[in-house]
Amino acid sequence: MALVTSRAPLRISKRVSDALSAGDPVVALESTVVTHGLPRPRNLEAARAVEAVVAAAGAVPATVGVIEGVLVVGLEPDELTHLASADAQKASLWNLAAIAARRADAGTTVATTLHAAHMAGIDVFATGGIGGVHAAAFDESADLEALASYPLVTVCAGPKNILDVAATLERLESRGVAVVGYRSDTLAGFTVPLTDLPVPARVDDPDQAAALLLAQRSLGLRAGVLLSNPVSSGIAPELFEKARAEAEREAHAHGVSGARSTPFMLDALARLSGGDTVAANTRLLEENATLAARVAAAVLRASRDAPELESAL
Repeated sequence: MALVTSRAPLRISKRVSDALSAGDPVVALESTVVTHGLPRPRNLEAARAVEAVVAAAGAVPATVGVIEGVLVVGLEPDELTHLASADAQKASLWNLAAIAARRADAGTTVATTLHAAHMAGIDVFATGGIGGVHAAAFDESADLEALASYPLVTVCAGPKNILDVAATLERLESRGVAVVGYRSDTLAGFTVPLTDLPVPARVDDPDQAAALLLAQRSLGLRAGVLLSNPVSSGIAPELFEKARAEAEREAHAHGVSGARSTPFMLDALARLSGGDTVAANTRLLEENATLAARVAAAVLRASRDAPELESAL
């Protein structure tokens, strides 16, 4: 296959570019939930619904993806539909250049979406759950390095609960990521509302989250803020642990490891829970997107009220 020799590395849609130029709130959204996270046709329905709730909350959605090797911030409706049905790859930072060189299509992970959002000048990103440290073997998601490298607010429901969540939290703290509970003193548990792991800080409204981001930046801290937002209605912990144990047995029996682990486990959990994990995942995506839109508006307000902080960024 022919390799790309000279192409624009990033395309920002007119809708997103106009919003950024006008000083309107923009929320970045990832696309691996479309390509790898949810079954068809639920994947496209969920992606459209998340964009709609961002817009309903007063912000402009900017779904990120790779189309024919170009990193796009603000997928057009036909591009989102294409990714939802295509045999797309998963673009993380370690393979993004190879995907671009081959002009392939890909959904973007948390790491790659943060990278694209930072390049575009977007302050806030919403996702479902972040990657992290796997329990079974030494396997650490590139999401953690990206969260430590890009000074954005990432609104999520905590690390995916198929991971070693305690080790993931420790790794985030050691890399300087500000892990903050939204109206909670413990870390969100992805499809299970809460874990028993305490978080270092708590905020109770979007303005407090915005103030924390600006303080982080003004202090010269390059890491971002992870805003942990518990899902309003999730799966009972004991039911999830039962399904997780069976899914892990299946993964071991099939020799699943590495990059295949997360999609295999999510598919198995959806089946073993009778679809409850998919329903919870869809719910938390929409709730995180709504909160992210409000935080994005709050960041803009705070930046205008404190221009001396913004000028230091």
